[in-house]
This record gives sequence, C-alpha cells and structure tokens, in this order.
Amino acid sequence: MDAARTGALGLLLAAGLALPLMSESLGATAQETEDFLRASPQDLRWWQEARFGLFIHWGPVSLKGTEIGWSRGGQRGRRKGRGPIPVEVYDNLYRQFNPTKFNAAEWVGIAKAAGMKYLVFTSKHHDGFSMFGTELTDYKITNSPFRRDVVAELAKACHEGGLRLGFYYSPPDWYHPHYRTANHARYVEFLHGQLRELCTNYGKVDVIWFDGLGGKAADWDSQTLFKTIRRLQPHVLINNRAGLPGDFDTPEQRIGKFQIDRPWETCMTICRQWAWKPNDTMKSLKQCLDALIRCAGGDGNLLFNVGPMPTGEIEPRQVARLKEMGDWLGKYGQSIYATRGGPFRPGAWGASTHKGNTIYLHVLRWPGDSVTLPPIPRKIVGHSVMTGGVAEVRQTAEAIEVSVPEAHRQELDTLVVLRLDGPAAGIKVGTLRSGSVATGKKAGASNVFRKMAEYGPDKVLDDDPDTRWATDGPTISEFQLFTSR
Repeated sequence: MDAARTGALGLLLAAGLALPLMSESLGATAQETEDFLRASPQDLRWWQEARFGLFIHWGPVSLKGTEIGWSRGGQRGRRKGRGPIPVEVYDNLYRQFNPTKFNAAEWVGIAKAAGMKYLVFTSKHHDGFSMFGTELTDYKITNSPFRRDVVAELAKACHEGGLRLGFYYSPPDWYHPHYRTANHARYVEFLHGQLRELCTNYGKVDVIWFDGLGGKAADWDSQTLFKTIRRLQPHVLINNRAGLPGDFDTPEQRIGKFQIDRPWETCMTICRQWAWKPNDTMKSLKQCLDALIRCAGGDGNLLFNVGPMPTGEIEPRQVARLKEMGDWLGKYGQSIYATRGGPFRPGAWGASTHKGNTIYLHVLRWPGDSVTLPPIPRKIVGHSVMTGGVAEVRQTAEAIEVSVPEAHRQELDTLVVLRLDGPAAGIKVGTLRSGSVATGKKAGASNVFRKMAEYGPDKVLDDDPDTRWATDGPTISEFQLFTSR
C-alpha cells in the first residue's frame, strides 16, 4: 500500500491537480496578494454573523462507540499514550463499515432546523482514515463496503441546501508510515496533496479547520500550505491549529473569553464524546442555549458537535435537542445572528449582544431581584422584554439596574431589549462605582505563577471574569491573598 500511496501522490503532484481549470469552474481567481496568512474582513463577515455551526465527528470507530482517534492503540508519533482498541483491530474497522442509512441531505436539514449556518465535517482525524475519495491512500471510505465518497455527498448537499461548508483535517496522522519519522517530509507531501484534493474536488469550501495538537508551522510547512489553500479557495477561512494564527481562535469544550479584537469559535460536544457513544450523557436544552448565548455574548461562535451512529444516522435524541435550539432561535435569533458581543462582559448573570442602537440582555441566572450592570455613555430611551412580560430599567451615572417580575422570568433566558439614543457599537463600558469588591482596594499574595503580572492578585479584584490570580502550587488555597480596606 505504501508504494501505491507514493505512486498516486507523484501522479497527483505532477498533474498539478488541474488547478487552473478547477479555479475557473469555481468562478474564483487565485489570491494574488502576499497576505495569504489571513482572510479579508469581508470574508470573515458571513462567519461572524452566522454565530452557530454544526461540527461532525464520524468514522469507522462508531462501530465501537469509542472516541475517534484517541481510542486507537497504536503509536502516536511523539505523543505518549495508547487507546484501548488494539491497532490491528482499529485500523481494520473500515472493512466492516457500511453506513447504509447515511443521507447527506438529511444531515443538512438537521443543521438548518437547528438554526445553524455552516457545517464542518471530519475529512480525516488523527487516526488517518480518509472519509473522502482521496487518490493518495487506500485507507479511505471508498474502500469500505460502503464505497461512497461521504465528503462529496455532503458537499453537494450543503451547496444545494445553502449551508456553508467546512472541512476538519488533522495534520497529525498516526496511521501514515512516514509521520514523525526520518521521512516526515514525505508525509508533509501527502498532507499537502490531500488538502489540494479537498480544495479542488468538492466545489466551494468556506472553512478549513485544522487540529494540529500543538504542532509547529514548520512541522507541516504551513506557510506553503496556507498559500496553496488560498489560491485554490480564495475566500476560505482557516483556523489557528496548524502552527499559524489563522483567522480565528478555537477554545475547546469551554466558552471562549470576551474577545472583540480577534474572532473566535468554541468547539463543544452535545454529549461528552466527540464520536458517537451509546447512551452518552447529553446536555440539557438549558446547557446548550447557555453555551450559544455566552459565545455570542463574548463575540464568538459556537461550533456544536454531534457524532453520527454506525448506520449513518444522527441519534434521534440529539436531533430533537438541536431542533429545540432551532425553535428558540426561530423566536429570538435576532439577538444572536449578525450581532456583536457586549458591550457588557458576560458574567454569572448572563451575557449581552448588540446590533445598531439595540442591546440584548440575556439574563440566564438572576442573582437576586435585579441585575446591576456598569454605566454606559449612552441614554436608554426605551426597553422591552422579548420573551414576554415587563421590565423596570433604572439608569444612573453609577449603574444600570434591570429587574423583571419573577412571574415574567424565563428558565432558559429572560431577554431584555434596551434601545439607545445612538449606536451600541464602540461603547466603552464603565465600572460599577458601588457594590464592587474591587472598589478602592489593593491586593497582594504570597505567591504568583512564575511572577507573571497577568496572574497577579489584583486580578481577583478587577471585576473581570476573563482574568485570574494563579500560583505555582497545585491549589490557590495553599497560599494567602492579602487585601487592604
């Protein structure tokens, strides 16, 4: 198989993958600018307005119900650890993989019913199995009993259904014989060849989502790779996991911090495992909506993952949960789509988004009878409760206090709309002049992590949920924090 792989790669590279012809068929011209490391603000706009996408991790491993890639028992290059499935078993699962109930149009319909605007699919995970009809390896879906190109069918369904399309691709490859060996350069050629295929053979691609596991740009020759990708797909967005900053950050299984100066996207699972697992614990609707709202409130996106079953179907209970999210967005989506995060930072109470002269307050948990927010240099000229009922809003030079009668509060999200006398964009939010533990106080500590100022004790008292005091020890409780009155 190694000889077949090498021969196919040589033919593909020699042929140049018919790049000029495909670029013309896509109706795009190659990006001539040398700034190939980042997308233009115009190309980022659709993605930031979308806010919500579907992530799909799927492959032959679904037959075992264990985690994709990580449950493989073989070597992982320079990474330690082995999975529970013997390598000779894991690497041959594809010979039994026949997901006859896979329906790409049905997947796209599920995403759209959930209110999602784009889809990112695992074309190849760390286990090295290609879910597309690559010419560079025999270890692929078209050599399984299923024999169909899943990526081709999904790309067609996305294009026809009006859903933006993205491909997850893992630069690490624990199956490839040359990965992290003396012949690693041959693996890099393979990697580049597969990205050429993905960016050439499946129409317009909107996102390339790498998962480099801490690899450096030199490990993948990422500068050359980015240039190739953008010449083939001039308007594509690329994430930050190939050793280069890319176009957006990707916090995993956690909500990203409030960050309005650089795009970001939380990737998170609807259950606990990325790939399908029988009876996996699923998030409640409240947890799902909290994640989406807090991402939007921090000025980020949510890429929400499902793992289809061995049959090719997405588990019905997961479909039902996504539909519930879509129903909520059908009513209140204007507070999420095409908004920007803030101006108020997310907190235990909830999060805010804004658009034009409007601020949307998503109160997810009431800390008491009211929510007290910092002052803003705009006048609130009107307010309403989008989720029903009435609110009382009191604005002073010191704070904004919002209260809603308990009977009008919603378990999922009480959505209060504030109308301002001018644009909400660019507002610099003040600090609470009363009721803040940080007011007029200084702090010291017996230990600070590596003596770094960004982890200093003052971060405990700065009213910023995105900062923290950290220590060199295992727990903060072993050290002392000193505050002055």
